[in-house]
Amino acid sequence: MEYVNKQTFKHYKRFCKILLLKDDPQLIEQYRKVHAPGAVWPEITRGMREVGILDMEIYINGNRLFMIMDTVTDFNHDKAMAELAGKPRQSEWEAFVSKFQVTSSEASAGEKWQLAERIFKLEP
Repeated sequence: MEYVNKQTFKHYKRFCKILLLKDDPQLIEQYRKVHAPGAVWPEITRGMREVGILDMEIYINGNRLFMIMDTVTDFNHDKAMAELAGKPRQSEWEAFVSKFQVTSSEASAGEKWQLAERIFKLEP
């Protein structure tokens, strides 16, 4: 889906994804800490930008995560996720955060995070 940022009038694509964390309050608190401002490894955020991710937000509700990922307009999701998987320290990061997630330590970000389908939009 392509959007226009109303402040900058820039076009972008938006992807929304979901992932489950292990239902353990201590692990969830640790997951929050490794995603606090400045805590994510710089190689990870650099790799995201290099593949065309402009902005990303992750929301939490209990042990459910919801990600909003805004990208360049010509973003090819599958190609970018494959490219991201090969970036420096990306597989190390995925193995590290897998201890919090209901997933395998060998899974890539593209395999862990499941795309959500938009079924409603409030129209003007």
